[in-house]
Amino acid sequence: MYGRANMPETTPGVVRNESTRTVVVALASNLGVALAKAFAAVFTGSVAMLAEASHAFADTGNQVLLLVAQRRSTRASDDRHPFGYGRDAYFWALIASLGVFLAGAYFSLREGITELVRPEGTTSFAVVYAVLLVSVVLDAVSLRRATHQLRNEARTFRRDFLDQVMLTSDPTVRAVFAEDSAAIAGDVIAFAGVALHQITGSPAPEGVAAVLIGLLLIGVGVQLARRNRDFLLGEQAPSVVKQPVHDFIVAYPGVTSIQELLVTFVGPRRVWVLARVDVDDDLLGDEVEALVRGVEAGLEALSEYIDRVDVVPIGAVD
Repeated sequence: MYGRANMPETTPGVVRNESTRTVVVALASNLGVALAKAFAAVFTGSVAMLAEASHAFADTGNQVLLLVAQRRSTRASDDRHPFGYGRDAYFWALIASLGVFLAGAYFSLREGITELVRPEGTTSFAVVYAVLLVSVVLDAVSLRRATHQLRNEARTFRRDFLDQVMLTSDPTVRAVFAEDSAAIAGDVIAFAGVALHQITGSPAPEGVAAVLIGLLLIGVGVQLARRNRDFLLGEQAPSVVKQPVHDFIVAYPGVTSIQELLVTFVGPRRVWVLARVDVDDDLLGDEVEALVRGVEAGLEALSEYIDRVDVVPIGAVD
């Protein structure tokens, strides 16, 4: 039979603490960046910097919602929610991706189009460059933290790094990685827009940069929303989690085959196992009951990722 060593070794509680630290680092970084960019936008009149300030404030609001998601998703199960509140994490992450991100995108697009129609120009390029440099450093610190966590999880699940970004059941670390990557890309776009403004003397490049930042926010927000929707609909666990469950069941005495096996996410790093198994036709009723109890207890002990197990025998009981 298969034991705990055949499942991912990192426990949900340990990774949850890692995710909380990742979000807190991102929140502190984004708040500092947002305030610095807002000051620079007001001081210099740079529309590209104003767009990046709205981007940073959107990220900050998103981090707050991600902390709410983590807190609410850890509540214990009750009569109304027998599977617990794990999927609350995906709900709040969905709200963050659609609400906060798209609000920031709207503001960036509006300011960019306004600058193209009624250009005003930037008064101090040096201040803009300095703030963008500081922003890149802070965003890189937060991105490094999220990348470190994702790389560790990728090794645990034996995946490529980019596969882990897309497949992780933790919406918080995925959102932080996406936000910080988009923030650095936005800084580069803003820098290019301001530099072209300084070189050409036309404020149009800053307007274009603001529009591009808005489109970038829309792209990131839609992608994050899509992944959260997948988990809210009940995405299946990957093979690295599902295969040991399958192997444990088929190796259990009295089980002849598995007709159906569903390993469904009910929250970050929490799965529900539903198995329809064919049992030995020679087993008596009480033996089938003992088999079901044994399989369920064994699977629950197999990994802390398994939150609930339901085994439905077929064959002798039909």
